[in-house]
Amino acid sequence: MTALILGLVIFLGVHSVRIVAEPWRTRMRARLGEGAWKGLYSLLSLLGFGLIVWGYGLARQQPVSLWAPMPWARHLASLLTLLAFVLLVAAYVPGNSIKARLHHPMILGVKLWALAHLLANHTLADLLLFGGFLLWAVLSFRAARQRDAAVGTRYPAGAAGPTVITVLVGCAAWAAFALWAHTAWIGVRPFG
Repeated sequence: MTALILGLVIFLGVHSVRIVAEPWRTRMRARLGEGAWKGLYSLLSLLGFGLIVWGYGLARQQPVSLWAPMPWARHLASLLTLLAFVLLVAAYVPGNSIKARLHHPMILGVKLWALAHLLANHTLADLLLFGGFLLWAVLSFRAARQRDAAVGTRYPAGAAGPTVITVLVGCAAWAAFALWAHTAWIGVRPFG
């Protein structure tokens, strides 16, 4: 569990600097320069992510069960992850109505992804991993909305065309991941 916890601390810690220390972040970016700041941020993120993957894989070899698995939760998790994929895509497709309405769809997608996996899984490693990401997403969304309010950020209205593209690409990405990549990369079949 040590590698998983250390990975979560590093990865989520790096991604939480803007939540807890915005003035420090601004000073460090100015002092180091944009490129060096992004390089350090990326390096620490990759280190944390690598430790999360390795630590979670180790923890899955000797799972500590916390509650009985709920068979219905896997179906709900599939639906929630479908929505999470659409929200993730909405963060990148310009002019879509989803981003126009929700403002920070990627963070909301992380919330849904984490919640879905908390419902569908039942071990201590799952609670640490997905619970950690869910807590981070809640705090990150709150901080992002507060930043928007503080500076008066306005989001342009979305259009139907980009919204349809967002939903179609999100659904296709979800299908590819659910039907192939989740098993190939993680070793767990979501449907079976």
